[in-house]
Amino acid sequence: MASANPQGGGQTSTLALSLVIPTFNEGQNLAPLVARLTRLLDPMLPNDYELIVVDDDSPDRTWEQALTLGQTLPQLRVLRRCHERGLSSAVIRGWQVARGRILGVIDADLQHPPEVILPLWQGMQAGADLAVGSRHVDGGGVSQWSLTRRMLSRGAQTLGLLVLPQVVGRVSDPMSGFFMVRRDAIAGPILNPKGYKILLEVIARGTITTISEVGYVFQERVEGASKVTWRQYTDYIHHLLRLRLGGRLSHIHQRFPVGRFVRFGVVGLSGVFVDMAVLYLLHTGFDVPLTRSKLVAAEVAILNNFIWNDAWTFADVSLHQRGRSARLKRFLKFNLICLAGLVLNVMVLNLIYNLVFGQRWAYLANLIAIAIVTLWNFWLNLKLSWRVTQVKE
Repeated sequence: MASANPQGGGQTSTLALSLVIPTFNEGQNLAPLVARLTRLLDPMLPNDYELIVVDDDSPDRTWEQALTLGQTLPQLRVLRRCHERGLSSAVIRGWQVARGRILGVIDADLQHPPEVILPLWQGMQAGADLAVGSRHVDGGGVSQWSLTRRMLSRGAQTLGLLVLPQVVGRVSDPMSGFFMVRRDAIAGPILNPKGYKILLEVIARGTITTISEVGYVFQERVEGASKVTWRQYTDYIHHLLRLRLGGRLSHIHQRFPVGRFVRFGVVGLSGVFVDMAVLYLLHTGFDVPLTRSKLVAAEVAILNNFIWNDAWTFADVSLHQRGRSARLKRFLKFNLICLAGLVLNVMVLNLIYNLVFGQRWAYLANLIAIAIVTLWNFWLNLKLSWRVTQVKE
């Protein structure tokens, strides 16, 4: 994600309003949106506003349609990005080239009613640093959202209030992507939003004293496909943590590689299924004694885990440690660490079981033991089996 100062490269504020429209495959919606916006803004701000379309090189050539519209609309400007993606960074890019004293953003899919631009502008003229279109004040709503989507939206807001109350709690709809902000309120800090929720970044990093909220009903999409994905929710959580922890989150990532640990955990989960399958095959299918079956199953699972970790979790390291000898060395270390982890698992399980929970909570004790041993296995393998210091340049 590119970070940027919205003040841009020395842009002068020669207009009253710059409204950014980030687009990706919105060719069917752009023309009617621009027509409605110009009908509203022409009498309100004659020759004193601009619309900035920032398109992420849409396959449906939205940028080309925007250029065609711009031939008859001098107030329409078009930026085509070929090597960047993302709504928030598109907004930042638009603000960087904007000439307005007030900066705004509106979605291109017509789910934000253009008519709400007028009360938003009135809020700014009344002295607000930030005017937000909200689904959760009088006059607001979410049209025909499903119960699941309503719950996800409210759940995300509740999570935000728990993690970052001093930011999320300042507005009724912190997930809104429809707002205006005074340029000088965000001119100083570097904005580096993640995902779609740029409003969080504006409130957290900007100098925002007065906020105006305007109710609007979020409309159902008429043309095109929705871009709401689970990735947006994970980006939102990451953004909250980054704003909450500041530089400490980067420090945590440096000290403990979270992404690598998640991959390690996924591989470990696959090993559980391999272990169970081999155990069932040997003990039930071929009537091999249980203990022998378990030893073989555990070793096959360890081999499975090593192969996947070597090819995926630690691929960047193993790529530079080529050769059978280096691979065998990594496998032997991995095997010893995992066997030691198995012993540790039994010890921790018995300790928690006997001293803390007792017989009724045996399975909870086992889960805690597994979690502790997973961390043990990951950290030792990171430091011993796949050592970055052993990488040959």
